[in-house]
Amino acid sequence: MNYPHEQPATFTRMKAYRPFHSRFDPCPPIGLKFYSTPPHLYMGFQPPNLPQFPPRVALKKGTLWPALYDPYENPYEGKGR
Repeated sequence: MNYPHEQPATFTRMKAYRPFHSRFDPCPPIGLKFYSTPPHLYMGFQPPNLPQFPPRVALKKGTLWPALYDPYENPYEGKGR
């Protein structure tokens, strides 16, 4: 069920939300906060015969399976800096 104030659900690994800020709060608003969701949350189970990284690449990436690889991109760093 979609409500008018809800945005359509899209698959993104990086999510954002805006924390509540009261008009009586003496501190300035924080703005957007970001968090990352790992790929295994979107897999109900691990399918058989997933492709695998070669051993050396798997050690560098931290996972054996490309489907579960999740590189971290810092959303707070500017692109042009």
